[in-house]
Amino acid sequence: MTEHWLGLARKVGVVTGAASGIGAAVAKGLAEAGAAVALLDRDAEGCAQRAAELTALGHVAIGIACDTASEASVAEAAARVQSTLGDCYALVNNAGYLRAGTLDEVSLDEWNAVLAVNLTGYLLCARTFARPMRAAGQGSIVNVASISARFPQARSGAYSASKSGVLLLSRQMAVEWGPEGVRSNAICPGMIRTALSARFYEEPGFEQKRAAVTASRRVGEPQDIADVALFLASPRSAYVNGAEVMVDGGMSSMLMDMVPRPGFNQS
Repeated sequence: MTEHWLGLARKVGVVTGAASGIGAAVAKGLAEAGAAVALLDRDAEGCAQRAAELTALGHVAIGIACDTASEASVAEAAARVQSTLGDCYALVNNAGYLRAGTLDEVSLDEWNAVLAVNLTGYLLCARTFARPMRAAGQGSIVNVASISARFPQARSGAYSASKSGVLLLSRQMAVEWGPEGVRSNAICPGMIRTALSARFYEEPGFEQKRAAVTASRRVGEPQDIADVALFLASPRSAYVNGAEVMVDGGMSSMLMDMVPRPGFNQS
């Protein structure tokens, strides 16, 4: 039923940052929808393992070690996808990098390293994997940004700036490549439980505090983002282009409920 509804069967999907977390969930969803999937990650062992797990379930999947900040590495990965699976139909830009630090103390090297992966890497992957899409006159790019793209995340170096850049880059892709049949949309995840944040949830009461600032009263899971990414990647969202979807359990709508009002607040 899912395969039929999404219309992704026998299409080729590419997911970056696919060794764990959101990327792994997206890759699994694409495979379950009938797509052949290439999992890209700097963690060669991790993406190979995720691909092997999908293959063992009868899906078509390959893991490719790739540094998305390197033009040469992305070109190599694209050549392998092309020769092994065929033309890319859907690209999910998800690889992310964070280096903590205030604006006055983050080193220029750390600042540039985050931008290289979170922003430049999205451009490199998009223009490389979009070439067969543009030639075919159809395809979809899904750019995973962050709620931090709209609300600054202090003491996180270039992270918010890079994710804000992703939103405008995604819209520019839509404008430039839309006439050629290629759509580009962005997702802004809120608080999602991933391997990077897992240790935070070991602190007693931490999850409850985070859940309390969302309208849905829970912390998100990678699958929550994957479900939206699958829709945006599929032909079912054919008239969605240049959009930015906030997937945060309603956290971005909670500002006024966080303002103290005795007898009114529920947070």
